[in-house]
Amino acid sequence: MRTFRTFTRLSAAVTAGVLCLALAGCADEASGGPGPKSRDALSGEQVKIMVGGLDKVIYLPVILAQMLGHFHDEGVSVKLLTEPAGVQATTALVSGEVQGAVGFYDHTLDLQAKGKSVESVVQLARTPGEVEIVSTKAASGITSAKDFKGRKLGVTGLGSSTDFLTKYLAVKNGVRVSEFTPVAVGAGQTFVAALQRGSVDAGMTTDPTVAQILAKGAGKVLIDMRTPEGSRAALGGLYPSSSLYMNTSWVDGHKEIVQRLANALVKTLKWMASHRPEEIAAKMPADYAKGGKELYTKAIAGTLPMFTEDGVMPEDGPRTVHEVLKSFNPELGHASVDLSRTYTTEFVKKAG
Repeated sequence: MRTFRTFTRLSAAVTAGVLCLALAGCADEASGGPGPKSRDALSGEQVKIMVGGLDKVIYLPVILAQMLGHFHDEGVSVKLLTEPAGVQATTALVSGEVQGAVGFYDHTLDLQAKGKSVESVVQLARTPGEVEIVSTKAASGITSAKDFKGRKLGVTGLGSSTDFLTKYLAVKNGVRVSEFTPVAVGAGQTFVAALQRGSVDAGMTTDPTVAQILAKGAGKVLIDMRTPEGSRAALGGLYPSSSLYMNTSWVDGHKEIVQRLANALVKTLKWMASHRPEEIAAKMPADYAKGGKELYTKAIAGTLPMFTEDGVMPEDGPRTVHEVLKSFNPELGHASVDLSRTYTTEFVKKAG
């Protein structure tokens, strides 16, 4: 049985405090802020959500929703678990280990092609938030994705969204998937170490890892997909990424719970849109700022443009994602994918 680092806030009906399970530096009740009295918990049912890296800024709205007490306010008991790569979060969801996953929307298309029905219920981000970083040592030989040929390129995990995007950038620039080597190096310190050791020549990662690498002088930005402009330049359009996605059958059978989750997350997105990066950083667990508070605040500021303000799927987003995936994935290229079944706006449009 795998052991997951967990961070949990139970609703008021279960406990008045915060239960921290094996997550170093977990915030206490005072720093989390329990918020006003919540609605009655839904029959004591707990929703387990696997996140593809709780300390990644691209998934910040989920842990922030908990720190602000928004899940608590909605009367829903949420247990957050973490894995270093989104593909592992997806595996946990499909196996029934958890009820929800927070990862990239593109997994819903990939799963549909494999006969699984999974949908995004809250779209947290409209761009990937990913950055292709080239090591300082290899920078002179890698000036664009055209130079990926023969290189070792870091991704969080094989089959992850960083793997998908790396393959697309290569193919788009005339490099076949077979002409470079993807290397699973995780995120955070394992990614930094791989870049510094030369285990990879370049790799795709997110903040706060990007900020840490630049501060150390260990790498340089090659392709920046944190902003809408960067996403359009690299991928041809907005590429909705971070989302809360769930098995369609579970959504259909638990609409009230899903609505409360959506309410909490949309409230958080709106809060983020009206507050400065410094204020957001102050609400997050202290141990997330591994490179220091100033660097962490800078990482948040650089990533904020990727987030939606209402949880609604960008209109042209699913089409862009489909075009990207089928460019290198024969299974998706030949499958009949119904994009309307990969996401729903039913809950976010009702969220106040």
